[in-house]
Amino acid sequence: MKISRIKNSVLILIFLLLCNRFSSAQSLPNSNTEEISLTLIPPSLVTNKIVLDIRAGIRNKGKQAKTFNVSFYVDEEKKPNILYRQKIKVNPESAFGLKFRWPTKNSVGDHQIIVVCQNGSNVFRAVKPLKIIASDTRSTKRIDGAWINFYHWSDEEGKYWNPAIKTMTDNQWRELINAQHELGMDIIVMQELFRNQMYVDSNNIEKEGYKGRAFYTSDLFKLRMPIAAVDPVEAVLSQADKNGMNVFIGVGLYAWFDFSKGSLRWHEKVADELWRKYGHHQSFYGWYISEEMDGGLGDSVHRQQIVDFFKEFSSHVHKYAPEKPIMLATNSHNVQSAQATYAKLLPNLDILCPFGFHRMPKNDLTGEQVAAMLQKLCDKASTHLWMDMEVFQFEHGAPGTLDALVPRPIKGLLSDLHRFPNFEKILCYQFPGLMSSPDMSIKPGGEKTVKLFLEYKEYLDSLETPKTNSFKK
Repeated sequence: MKISRIKNSVLILIFLLLCNRFSSAQSLPNSNTEEISLTLIPPSLVTNKIVLDIRAGIRNKGKQAKTFNVSFYVDEEKKPNILYRQKIKVNPESAFGLKFRWPTKNSVGDHQIIVVCQNGSNVFRAVKPLKIIASDTRSTKRIDGAWINFYHWSDEEGKYWNPAIKTMTDNQWRELINAQHELGMDIIVMQELFRNQMYVDSNNIEKEGYKGRAFYTSDLFKLRMPIAAVDPVEAVLSQADKNGMNVFIGVGLYAWFDFSKGSLRWHEKVADELWRKYGHHQSFYGWYISEEMDGGLGDSVHRQQIVDFFKEFSSHVHKYAPEKPIMLATNSHNVQSAQATYAKLLPNLDILCPFGFHRMPKNDLTGEQVAAMLQKLCDKASTHLWMDMEVFQFEHGAPGTLDALVPRPIKGLLSDLHRFPNFEKILCYQFPGLMSSPDMSIKPGGEKTVKLFLEYKEYLDSLETPKTNSFKK
């Protein structure tokens, strides 16, 4: 995770962090998962103003403990290129996580990060490409990824695209992923894999049972959302595999803003199932908790619940996926009152990705002030701070009400990209219904979404990237 104000790259090794050994009485949920997996936080493309969080998960699927020699390299498997190495012992049917940090300051250019794991004569490797661009800010000044939603939660907000999205086939979802890839939006966030329109403190799920509908075939909960796609989750992941993209799996929705014990137990069961079904995909990047939250994190009861939720959920999924980050999106409002809670929450949250900075409420801080406050909190907790940028506006200009979402003018997008330079990554909400490639066979939201797609592509094409390549340890 991110360590701020590192002045000397040599000192970085002092701050190497090893994950605790994660073992469990149960078998690994997915017997097909590879023995080694490599994760970069943030993934390529990055600037030379960040500290890269490099993680590996080593899985022992056998019945006996195994010892591994693990080495990390940049570019080539040569001694001068070693970034870190460690000898580890992994218990049977368990996973072990390694993580360390590497500053990008002196390494502008095209690289690859390599992890080599050796157990006797058995050698496993994983490789991730890494492009580092010269910049005066942490931000790439690009939209690095986007949310997708297989059917928007509100028919009022999704007025102009829900009818079309509902009819999209698995192949048309693959088309949409290719359109994102064309714009370099290579991080995909699945908003939710279950639909349940209930809210915290006003549901009776614990007594009446969970009655939400899945967007995939779930063995836990049989009800399905009525959409044309057979398995849009598989379609997105398989296409993302081909494109070298990174996908956050949206575990929810249990109930909006609900981080109760019941929600925690539900999330753990669903995460286990999702890992069994989809954990073999190279593009499976991490977990997204769909419940969201106001930036003030609620009252004292709800603040304690969200702290406990992420502490326990993180521990649970790290038993089999210690290298996969966990992300939460809150809004940027009322943050000042919850600073003490953020200090407790963030150590168990890998990525905070807040939204709404350009529409702060009256009597609140400015967007820039909140961004600076959250950056300070995240730096202290070694948590990554990304931004959820809104590429929509309300048709009648009334945020907070059920109003149709329409593409936001390109001027607003470019303003946010340059107003908030501290975010490592800027993702957007959302791609389907707000941006469409002219090559897509179905264009949810119509021609206005094609216009925004082309306008942003023109901006993207205007950016220059350096041709030089250098590396300094």
